[in-house]
Amino acid sequence: MSTLTDSRPRALSRKNLAATLAGGYVPLVLATLVVFLPLLWMVLSSFKQPGEIVTTDLKILPQAPTLDNYHTAMTTVPFGQFFANSVIVTAVGSAIKVSLAILTAYALVFVRFPFKNVVFVIILVALMVPAQVSILPNYILIAGLGGKNTLWGIILPGLGTAFGTFLLRQHFLTLPGSILEAAELDGAGHWRRLWRIVVPVSIPSIATVGLVTVVSEWNDYIWPLIITDRPESMTLPVGLTLLQNSESNGAGWGILMAGSVLVILPVLSIFAMLQRYIVAGLTQGSVTG
Repeated sequence: MSTLTDSRPRALSRKNLAATLAGGYVPLVLATLVVFLPLLWMVLSSFKQPGEIVTTDLKILPQAPTLDNYHTAMTTVPFGQFFANSVIVTAVGSAIKVSLAILTAYALVFVRFPFKNVVFVIILVALMVPAQVSILPNYILIAGLGGKNTLWGIILPGLGTAFGTFLLRQHFLTLPGSILEAAELDGAGHWRRLWRIVVPVSIPSIATVGLVTVVSEWNDYIWPLIITDRPESMTLPVGLTLLQNSESNGAGWGILMAGSVLVILPVLSIFAMLQRYIVAGLTQGSVTG
């Protein structure tokens, strides 16, 4: 026993510190820099003069910080209309998607019906298929229904969420069946059991699905770009393309950076409000005993 103890490296030994740095801190720092540095460069560039961005003399910090880029970004294009469209699309689309995910996951776990496993396999297949595959069929369908350049045309094709259904189903499987059985004996139906028992104890997982859904809806670019070509129906990410076309010189980069910052600020605010639920929602049910 003493031989095994002596062979182990001490906590503060050179070998142990090197292993900790190589296997933990160095990858963590590199991953953080890869994610954070482009965002930092975008924010700093949004305060720069045009000559400080397009130059051979690299300047990291703005020499004369200015808010002109933000003013131009919000006045050159109908920014208020873009923002309102994004809020409507995100709020309505996320609410429906999360509600459908809750109902579908509950049915897959607690409701008996034929071919339940087949339905779950189809959901898994939908989770693996890239969304770009369905762009052409969706465009033909929505355009045929008159949904081009409409907000409901943006919302409708993405109402299903395979990820949310899968995550909530896995969480619902960890819930103790005795609670629902007791509620059933008391005369509670599926609707009451869902909203009085299942949903309240699943808030972290539902908040995680909600956050992922809100971020994906707010940042969605390809589908709104394809289905809209009028400014009155564009969302914020698509509206940034108008900023790019409004300036042909170096000033356009600072305006684009400012517009990008304005686009991500609402998402960061929502993330700050819900971040405490993320880890809890993704890890619920992973610890047993």
